[in-house]
Amino acid sequence: MHRLIGYLFCVISCLGSAWATEYPLREDGADIFGQVERIRTRYEDTLIQVARRYSLGFEELLRVNQGVDPWLPGEGTEILIPGQRLLPPGEREGIVVNLPEHRLYYFPTPKQNEPATVLTYPVSVGKMDWRTPIGSTKIVRKQQNPSWTPPESVHEERRRLGEPPLPSVVPPGRDNPLGAHAMRLAIPGGSYLIHGTNNPDAVGMAVTHGCLRMYPEDIATLFERVPIGTKVTLIDEPVKMTKIDGEVWLEVHPPIDDQGRATTVSLEVFEGKLDALLGASEVVINWDIALEALREARGIPVIIGLELLPEEASPAESDQGDVVAPVNG
Repeated sequence: MHRLIGYLFCVISCLGSAWATEYPLREDGADIFGQVERIRTRYEDTLIQVARRYSLGFEELLRVNQGVDPWLPGEGTEILIPGQRLLPPGEREGIVVNLPEHRLYYFPTPKQNEPATVLTYPVSVGKMDWRTPIGSTKIVRKQQNPSWTPPESVHEERRRLGEPPLPSVVPPGRDNPLGAHAMRLAIPGGSYLIHGTNNPDAVGMAVTHGCLRMYPEDIATLFERVPIGTKVTLIDEPVKMTKIDGEVWLEVHPPIDDQGRATTVSLEVFEGKLDALLGASEVVINWDIALEALREARGIPVIIGLELLPEEASPAESDQGDVVAPVNG
């Protein structure tokens, strides 16, 4: 009994932890925030619990902790928490969801004399035949304790798979897959929502019928902060790059092909994005680090190059084999 009480206290404490999901943006406009951390697990921990505690997706955490038993890491196992990120490309306005990253960013309008901030959360996205559409839309409705009316396409899928039929309407409650909060998007041709879930273990995976699914505690916070009419931008950017104080940063996530399978970023795509970022700048690129980041797609920002000062710039090779460019030169 004492052990059970202790375990329940542990779970409640984990879910109520104060891990940051809102970060101040840098005053100089740099596209980076957060930090990578390392923690030690407790005996009862699983990576699913750790992921939720730190507002990460399970697959996101597993990708950077390969070799760790996800179901019983054991007491004192070191776990890397990928909490540093590059901001998604584009305007810092409203909600931005980067589908390969399985992550949502919300840029609230700054209050007077207060710094601009970003809130970020993991999300589940559409699976193979139910891809979440990309483009620009907005929040048109917010509902607490929503009912769910399964569309005919979902009924048909369940019949095809031999699964038990669903009721015509699923009322609010523990069996409702929308959870306790839902925000409807103005996307024509379907019913697309940002919503909670009754299956939080699957947050951060490609498992939905096109909606964006969040941890219950995350959607509750976002629901309170986001007004109706907020712009929502859905993007497909597995490669994020930026220049910060003369350093070239790269963050890579696994792209998803038309069959819903994780693939790798081609060198051609990477070089095209690098050319667009650097323009005529002359830089030293460490191709070993860049190619490793592309191959592993761990989602952790890394420095892959340094911009040269004018007196340093010359098209030559360094002692380490790094290329001095412009990259398109």
